[in-house]
Amino acid sequence: MIRFSVNGRDVEVDVEAEMPLLWVLREELGLRGTKFGCGIGQCGACTVHLDGRPQRSCMLAAGAVEGQQITTIEGLGTPEEPHVVQRAWLSHQVPQCGYCQSGMQMAAAALVQEQQSGAREPLTDADVASTITNLCRCGCYQRIREAVLIAAGEV
Repeated sequence: MIRFSVNGRDVEVDVEAEMPLLWVLREELGLRGTKFGCGIGQCGACTVHLDGRPQRSCMLAAGAVEGQQITTIEGLGTPEEPHVVQRAWLSHQVPQCGYCQSGMQMAAAALVQEQQSGAREPLTDADVASTITNLCRCGCYQRIREAVLIAAGEV
């Protein structure tokens, strides 16, 4: 049994310790917002927060998250109270196909949190481009960078 917290709820799963966290979230816990993209940690569609830090869940073994806190896109905000990043995404009409968006928003939310906590200088367009390495199949990078800067209060 592997025990950890997902979106503020304690869970226990009976899976092999080597099973990727992505599949535990999607198949065992029914949290399908975290997407499978490449399976090798390159695209970022599977990004979640592990104790507040962005992680590619396709490359993270379930056994490695024992006792830790995971936040998925389902735990980032709600339709009634969207996260600041989600509000910026909507106001800038960021998504096109939308496939990468949950992972992209998780990476953006971590960057915005880091900046707003004072752990990082005010963000620039170049900071966002170099820090958020998730891939967008539709090429919406300019709208993504603008939305992150809006969410961080830099615009």
